[in-house]
Amino acid sequence: MEISVLGSFTVHIDGVNATPTAVKQAKLLALLVMHRGRTISVKEGIQELWDADAPRSAGAAIHTYIRKLRELIASAQPGLDPKKIICTRPGGYLLNLDAGSVDCEEFERLADRGHRAVAMGDDTLAASRFRQALALWRGPALADLPTGPLLVIRQMELEERRRSALDRCISAELRLGRHFELLGELVAHAAGDRTHEALHAQLMLALYRAGRRVQALEVYRELRAELAGRLGLEPSPRVQALQRAILSSDGSLHREVGERAQGRTA
Repeated sequence: MEISVLGSFTVHIDGVNATPTAVKQAKLLALLVMHRGRTISVKEGIQELWDADAPRSAGAAIHTYIRKLRELIASAQPGLDPKKIICTRPGGYLLNLDAGSVDCEEFERLADRGHRAVAMGDDTLAASRFRQALALWRGPALADLPTGPLLVIRQMELEERRRSALDRCISAELRLGRHFELLGELVAHAAGDRTHEALHAQLMLALYRAGRRVQALEVYRELRAELAGRLGLEPSPRVQALQRAILSSDGSLHREVGERAQGRTA
């Protein structure tokens, strides 16, 4: 079984599309997927599907949705025992899948390897692993699924991990001297999140290293105006220090490639 949550929610079994079309069934399966290997109680299922507006028949409905999900699995691959995939446990159900069946778990595995590489000072390996992890994203997590309170939490967790991986990936690539290659991507990211200081700082540095000091200072001006207008804040001391360094053409901004440890082959 191959399940994708980093974008549209899809389920495939040996190449056969087994994605539930009924919204509540899809949400229940997504909840099990996002907590693979852990029992999801009937109470948690009710909370996700109805929040505070659960009908008296909600518990029975959960059992019915589980039965229909098992039927969907069985129809996609006859001979497969669906009760060994969606297992009944005391008070709830557990999704029993092999590691690597869900794309968000692969993302987290690769991102963790990227973070470890950063800690070792291996920017080449870090950038490679982060890029592999980020390539798994096809859009916001569970993009086409109206999520309830429990899935929203997992969406937020995954998005924060994606942003962390992106920030550290770009930082590693800047240390490797890839500022020209990063410019287009950084412009797009900064336009999409106009108060993300780390991304704007990375864009400022890339522009400066590419010989575009005026544009780098313009990015700072726009960030400052956005932060003041929306939040009543000034840029962080770190970003202000970068702006001053650009104004003074501080030579330390031109870090040479290889100043950190060169990447290992992997």
